[in-house]
Amino acid sequence: MTERNRRDGVMDRMQARANTSHLDEGFTLIELMVVLLILAILLAIAIPTFLGVTQSANDRAAQSNLHTAWVNADSIFQANAQSFPAASTLAASLTVAEPALSFVSGTVNTSSNTPQTSVGVAVSNDGQAVMLAEMAKGTGTCWYQADIEIAQTGVTGVATATTAAGAWYGKQTGQSSCTPGFAGGLTDVTWQQNGFPG
Repeated sequence: MTERNRRDGVMDRMQARANTSHLDEGFTLIELMVVLLILAILLAIAIPTFLGVTQSANDRAAQSNLHTAWVNADSIFQANAQSFPAASTLAASLTVAEPALSFVSGTVNTSSNTPQTSVGVAVSNDGQAVMLAEMAKGTGTCWYQADIEIAQTGVTGVATATTAAGAWYGKQTGQSSCTPGFAGGLTDVTWQQNGFPG
């Protein structure tokens, strides 16, 4: 092997190393910025969708809790000679019947020590109507369910002065607490009889 061939071989190896060193340079700043822009766009789409699904799930959970409480309250009504007991007694009976939920006589609020499973209970003076309330977690929305066995008079918050017998479903937005009751104060609740308002 001649000196020239050996030099050419060394030069070829050095050239090969120089060519492979370009492969190890990494990404340019522009390429990294494009990747970050794409990630930001994906997050801007995903986060509101996730929050909307979470809010909807919390609303459905509150409605489900109210329906469960209503079924148990109806059983207590039948066992109590077709009359609802006083709100505090009914709340205690409902807690025994459905231990997964907690029942309070009156207001349910959003304080840190009140779980989403807290249901407010109110009973009309004649024992012929019950109203249940729960606040959906993180939404400021109160959901109401009322079971009226005999038409009630003087009930505010419902479309008429005399509330027809039957099941009533209500929604109240932008609240920090939910207070079920038949003495007034529910004037901004949207009520209907065929399921919860949208």
